[in-house]
Parts: sequence; C-alpha cells; structure tokens
Amino acid sequence: MLPRMRTMLFALWSASMLAAPSLAQAQVTAFVGGRVIDGTGQVIERGTVVIRDGRIAQVGPASSTPVPDGATRVDVTGKTLMPGLVNAHGHVAATSGLRSGPEFYTRDNLARQLKTYAQYGVTSVFSLGDDQAAGFALRNEQATGPVDRARIYVAGAVINGATADEAREATDKAADMKPDILKIRVDDNLGSTRKMPEPAWRAAIARAHERGLRMAVHIFYLADAKATVEAGADFIGHSVRDVPVDAAFAKALKARDVCYCPTFTREVSTFAYDTTPTWVKDPFFTKGVSPDIVAQLSDPARQAQVRSSRNWEAGQQYKAGLEVAKKNLKALVDQGVRVAMGTDTGPPARFQGYFEHMEMEMMVEAGMTPMQVLVSATGDAAKCHRMDNELGVLAQGRVADLLVLGANPIENIRNLRSIEQVWIGGQRLP
Repeated sequence: MLPRMRTMLFALWSASMLAAPSLAQAQVTAFVGGRVIDGTGQVIERGTVVIRDGRIAQVGPASSTPVPDGATRVDVTGKTLMPGLVNAHGHVAATSGLRSGPEFYTRDNLARQLKTYAQYGVTSVFSLGDDQAAGFALRNEQATGPVDRARIYVAGAVINGATADEAREATDKAADMKPDILKIRVDDNLGSTRKMPEPAWRAAIARAHERGLRMAVHIFYLADAKATVEAGADFIGHSVRDVPVDAAFAKALKARDVCYCPTFTREVSTFAYDTTPTWVKDPFFTKGVSPDIVAQLSDPARQAQVRSSRNWEAGQQYKAGLEVAKKNLKALVDQGVRVAMGTDTGPPARFQGYFEHMEMEMMVEAGMTPMQVLVSATGDAAKCHRMDNELGVLAQGRVADLLVLGANPIENIRNLRSIEQVWIGGQRLP
C-alpha cells in the first residue's frame, strides 16, 4: 500500500510540475491590434503591449513585437490603449459625499475613494496633504501585491509654523512618517487668513531637502510662486491666479524642472453650486456618486444658502481668478514649462474621477492640445513626482497600469470618457 501511495504522490507532483509553465504563462497578457499612446507623446497606430507579472514587458508595432507563446490575448483592434491617468495633486480625504470630518478618515472610506478614482481611469493619485496612518498603510500595501483600486502616494500633514523653528519641527514630524513628498501652503485665502511667514516656509523647504524629500507648495500669487521656486520649491500645486505670469517665472521653473499643476477644477468648486451645474445629471458624473448628491446639488434651497453664505463672494473672486489661470497655463506651456494634471479633488464638492476629466477638458479649452494634456496626465505627471520609472508610461519595466478606450482622445479629449477597461498592475478591474 505504501509504495502505491508514493507512486500516486509522485504522479501528482509530476503533473503539478508540468502544469507550472502554463500557470506562469497565464500571467502574461498581450494587447494586440490597437492604437498605443505611450504617455510621452508617441503613438503606435497598430501596436502590441505585453505585460508579465504586473509589469510591461514589451511595447512596439505589431509587425515587430511578437506575442509570447501561451499569452492571453486581448484584441483591442479599433480601440486606444494608453497609460492610466496620474493625478499629480488630489486628496484621499476625510470626506463622505458633501460632508467632511475626522470620522470619515477610515481605511474603508479611503479605499472607496481610490476605487472611484480607478473607475474613471485615474490609476494613481498623489494625495497632497492631511494624510494620516490609514493612507500611509494603503500606500505601503500596494508595494507588495496587486491592488483593486488606484495607487496612492502621500504627503502627510500640511506643514505649518509661525517661526522657522516651528516649521522645521513640523517638517521633521511629517518626514518621520516617510511620505512620498511634503507640502506647505503659502497663501492667505484672498486675505482672510494669515499667510505662512517667509522665514517659516523657507526653513521648511530647506529642512525637507535635508531630509531627502521634495516640497510641494500651494500658492495663489505670482510673487509667492516666484519666491518659493527661488527658495527651492519642487512642485507648484496650483495656478497663479492674480496677475499674468512673466518670462522670468517660466525661466525659473524650467531651470530646475519644477512642474506647474493648474487645478482649474478647484476654482470651479468654489462658485459652481449657486445654481444647478450643467453636468449634475451627466451619466458620466452620476455613475460615480450616490443619488442623494444629485438631489442636493439640484436643490434650490441649498443653492440659495450658497448664494447667501459668506463664501459666495470669495467664490466670485476665484471665478475671476480662473480666467487668469487659463491664460497663464497657455503662456507657460508655450514657454516650455512642464505641466502636471492635477485637480485638488477629495474635499467636499470636488468630485474624484469626474473632475479629472473636467480638468483635462478645461486644459484643452485653455489652449493645450489633446496630446499635450494626455502627456501632462500620464508621463509628465509621473515625472513631476520623480516616478516616471514606475508610472505614467507604457514602456518596458513600468507597472502595467493602463486603459482601453473605445475612441481616440487625440482627436477629442472628451473621448477619454470612453473607458472600456481599466488595468492596474496587470489585473483588470471589474
């Protein structure tokens, strides 16, 4: 009896060894026949993309890029393949619907937000501020296995301080959590709050660099944008909205390859809700929110409250600033400044996923070409955070985060809405 059992066990082991190659092959997927937009501005009209074990193994024309034996083929003939979108400035936040509060900063709620981003093709988001332990935990987990949601990168607490010593202390505290980047605010909220003092923000930038971390800066005014870049800021997190930008500012950004992130939709959120926004019943919007959000944004009583609130006048100022911001984006792009798509989504009424598409459409309206916007939302957004060796580009070795679109976004940026498939780490999301 014992010899027979040994024979059976050997037979099972042999069968498992013979099956092992096919199991490995099952982890290879080849997208064939579609248009490939690679995230750097290059297009292959009929290409092949091969992914293996969650990373891109090959990209090239179908005529010269063989499909490995045993690979799972995904026929994308007539469709467009491109990198997943990278939001260079969002928030995965303590928000639920139109409400916010510390009770909403939970693992489940953050994961839900990341799934909403992914539903809209945003496969990575840099959460620039107010990130806590649950956000860091989700960031850490994505390094060890496949995820069913957008990737998150975190900045931790927004650094503040009334003095240089306080700012250095706050910077050290944030840096100790091992964030991907740090952030400060140099803004007075249209004169309603005290701006971080210059000695404090300069100390914060210097200490960030001493700790080996880059510093993102929230600005409004051109003078502050210039000063923080001169002091070593690594990422400009909003548009200049007070006056036209000048050649000196563009030159300073280009000299250190400091990226500029417009966040037009942040401004939209400050003034759009005194009437019913035109997009509230757009199916592309409603698929990402609960029905009560549509009802609240359409409620005349709520709109009257918005118009009578003390924030309404500020919203009108931000509305005017948005027009300045659009002209400034075009001016900087024309002078060769690198732009990263970002939205500041996450706080209440800044809708994750939908606003990223609105942002890109507004960037085209401001004068960028669809291809420039696509690069800003993929390869350049990743490069701006020094992550282009991992994200944002369909190239060998990068993570296999990609979208299958039913229409060509180079022809019309709104074709980005034609998302048919979202893949993260080589796994198709349901």
